Amino acid sequence: MHTHALTTAMTLYKSGTLTLSQAATRAGRSEAELVVVLHQHGIDVRDESGTPTATSETPVRAD
Repeated sequence: MHTHALTTAMTLYKSGTLTLSQAATRAGRSEAELVVVLHQHGIDVRDESGTPTATSETPVRAD
């Protein structure tokens, strides 16, 4: 089992560094499997279907 890869992927997803797809790839899981694990760890899954917009809840990044 790739526990370290999964933990790293979850951390990077939670911080907004990776998308769900990128995190799933990094963890060696499908997106559906990763969503289950994220929920089990109390991590909210972001809606990535639309165009990102800047709000007070969404930080604007320059990188």
